[in-house]
Amino acid sequence: MAARGVGLLARLPVCARRSQVLRPLRRLLSRPGAVAADIRKEEQSSGSADTGCEDRTPKKKFSEVQTERREEAQRTVLIHCPNKISEKKFLKYLLQYGPINNHFFYESFGLYAVVEFCQKESVASLQNASRTPSLGTEAAVPFRSRFFNLKLKNASDQPSEQSCVSCSSQSPPSSKKLFGLLCDAESVDDQLNILVKEFQLTVENTKLRYLTCSLIEDMAAAYFPDCAVRPFGSSVNGFGKLGCDLDMFLDLDEIGKANSHKTSGNFLMEFQVKNVPSERIATQKILSVIGECLDHFGPGCVGVQKILNARCPLVRFSHQASGFQCDLTTNNRIALKSSELLYLYGALDSRVRALVFSVRCWARAHSLTSSIPGAWITNFSLTMMVIFFLQRRSPPILPTLDYLKSIADAEDTCVIEGHSCTFVCDLNRIKPSENTEAPELLLKEFFEYFGNFAFNKNSINIRQGREQNKPEPSPLHIQNPFETSLNISKNVSQSQLQKFVDLARESAWILHQEDKDHASPSRNQPWGLAALLLPSVAKSMSHAKRKRKKPASERVKNLLESIKSSSTENSTNTSGKRTVSTQA
Repeated sequence: MAARGVGLLARLPVCARRSQVLRPLRRLLSRPGAVAADIRKEEQSSGSADTGCEDRTPKKKFSEVQTERREEAQRTVLIHCPNKISEKKFLKYLLQYGPINNHFFYESFGLYAVVEFCQKESVASLQNASRTPSLGTEAAVPFRSRFFNLKLKNASDQPSEQSCVSCSSQSPPSSKKLFGLLCDAESVDDQLNILVKEFQLTVENTKLRYLTCSLIEDMAAAYFPDCAVRPFGSSVNGFGKLGCDLDMFLDLDEIGKANSHKTSGNFLMEFQVKNVPSERIATQKILSVIGECLDHFGPGCVGVQKILNARCPLVRFSHQASGFQCDLTTNNRIALKSSELLYLYGALDSRVRALVFSVRCWARAHSLTSSIPGAWITNFSLTMMVIFFLQRRSPPILPTLDYLKSIADAEDTCVIEGHSCTFVCDLNRIKPSENTEAPELLLKEFFEYFGNFAFNKNSINIRQGREQNKPEPSPLHIQNPFETSLNISKNVSQSQLQKFVDLARESAWILHQEDKDHASPSRNQPWGLAALLLPSVAKSMSHAKRKRKKPASERVKNLLESIKSSSTENSTNTSGKRTVSTQA
């Protein structure tokens, strides 16, 4: 089961700073050429955050990526393997059911293999050759799925020590190791790139997320044929980090689409259905049945909770085999459209992901965000703030949502529950930004911008990319990009917002002070992004407040103004490169 609430610096996977192959979340034991090729493709498409320059090869639409991943998942199986297994014999056995496109192993409560066949028929062939286990005194629910358990029939099938699947250690790096990677970097720009590479979802982890959704879809299809279970949120928007939850929704609109293609003739035939007073009640009943099914019949689904009275009813459970904590909702199409919008913004310029990952990590290090619902700022709100900030640059790094809507064509038109969710979906039709500011400068300016933002009277609006008067008295107001009457940060308290402002000013001061000093720190001395992740900043601020001295944020604001006025001539230098001392 995925760990929740684990400290920021303890959740990173082991990965060499300049490694050409990214490691998966769990222990990756095998990577054939096909998987490695996928990883190389993803690295090439991600671009470099140094200048914001991107690979000019055509980029896929969000819907195209989703379709490809879903098709891959539908011809993929998940196999629980013995701890010792011969990979060669394992593949030879499976090849009798059809050719294999790629595969990989990982560990989560045992050894598992994810095997993608070239045709879906191979999956059916494997299912027909499998049997329901006999459990002696216990009884098994005879459920046919694509989640299998492999057992060795003969002792001769037990591999020798030399032929076992390689199982190298993939434990997360310690805080000391992470700080070492950051302190070894040549610049803050380099630190931001390292952080993205350490945190971002790997190709294997993404495949496993789509496979988990596909396995849940198989169960839901028993009740609702032609339905789809789609991942949304961090798993697909490009900003997910290793260990994040898997959000999915049961899409029943596909059933209606199938009906629209049928000819009516002289008669209209309709299904006989049960009626309920409202759509919310229908949603609650559907999720209640799916929750019961997962709890009683879903292999690997444990800890099922039906949270049906929430504003957005959901079923929460752990998928033990994949290690994901899952939240299942139904017909949450606006959330999927929001995921597509974030995917588009993140793919337009590599500096977007670098800044979002860094700000999120910074917020988590100082307990500004939390996995527990409450008065904290959410990752979604932080991402909206980064996008808004990048829209405010001169020239803008990101276009406004209104501009994306203005260049959309008829194919892009999308209205969900009366809300306009239209924007251009083809990344290749959006002109790249002419802004060449370095990520280091953007990080520093982000903290300064929001450290001095008039939250008491202004709201954040990425549709228009400009500040607006707040329509309500909430401490923090960030307009929902599609449901424009909603405030996505309505939960944030005044004290949490003030903590964010104080820390933003303090972080801006740290980065400005380093520019002013031009010091070459020793290898073990935290600097740049590493210095921003130290928790001592927040502690010193709260200590100062207890002493009833002048607020730390005001002192920092005055210091920032004094530093900026004395170093204006250096403001045009945005290369972000720094020399690391090699002295002992």
